[in-house]
Amino acid sequence: MTFIRTVLGDIDPSQAGVTYAHEHIIIEESFPTQTNPDFLLNDVAKITAELTQVYAAGGRTMIDTMPVNCGRNVVKLADVSSRSGIHIVAPTGIHLEKYYPASHWRYQYSEDQLTRLFIADVMEGIDRYDYNGPIVERTSHRAGMVKLATGDEAITSHQEVIFRAVVNTHRETGVPILTHTNEGRQAMEQVKRFDTLGANLRHVVLSHVDRRPDVTYHQELLKTGVRLEYDSAFRWKKDEPNGTYHLLETLLPDFPDQIVVGMDAARNTYWQSYGGKPGLVFLLTHFREELERRGLSGYWRKLMVDNPTALYTFKKV
Repeated sequence: MTFIRTVLGDIDPSQAGVTYAHEHIIIEESFPTQTNPDFLLNDVAKITAELTQVYAAGGRTMIDTMPVNCGRNVVKLADVSSRSGIHIVAPTGIHLEKYYPASHWRYQYSEDQLTRLFIADVMEGIDRYDYNGPIVERTSHRAGMVKLATGDEAITSHQEVIFRAVVNTHRETGVPILTHTNEGRQAMEQVKRFDTLGANLRHVVLSHVDRRPDVTYHQELLKTGVRLEYDSAFRWKKDEPNGTYHLLETLLPDFPDQIVVGMDAARNTYWQSYGGKPGLVFLLTHFREELERRGLSGYWRKLMVDNPTALYTFKKV
């Protein structure tokens, strides 16, 4: 049996529909919002209004990517999903070091401890308090994706521990893997580690790589079988070439099954409900219209339905 694990329960992959492959739906008051106040996304009414607009425009599923103990609030994710009708996949895993204080427990836990914590999020339920205190109260809301992140620098020994724990979780449960890259840096190094550790690369997606619009680099990544997530179509300045659309034009004919799309709208200044722009309907309006203008409309279903559905479906290694 295959399924996609959403915050409100498992769904048949055929129910996923149009999917935003990398979003930040809830970011609660936390260490990241202390230094980045525009990261704060915790108003259930405003978030529900935005997602309801996406639903009305044809969106059906979103992948939330704020993992363990850096702003995740699974109770609010479930509430927003129930109110808006949008299926939401909740994450487990660990984000970049800069989103945690230097004294955080992530630096103390062993590979085995992290593995058991991630597996519990996937199989049992996410802690109501997101591991912010000594009491753990697991909810019925389970994680459907496990995340890790690397930065500009070479992959560190601490990050190696995270890699092993993430792949252990993936191999044990079948949960798909999503990664953060800093504008595509260390992407090939990530792939090599996943391959060595025995991950199923068809269920691994590397995010934000379109900020490095080097076609040859993307071709080499895609040849490994891994998936790539593009989310910067709305970020390029008007007076510069749009690297995201150029990559899609160049790569989709040869790699139609390996690219997914999101917005990574982690700042409230991107949300219409918070008074920002372009709003989360961008993918369903401006982005889709631009694909059509460039002769790429035939790939819409691949990018937004078929590829993310295949990626986020559980499959044991």
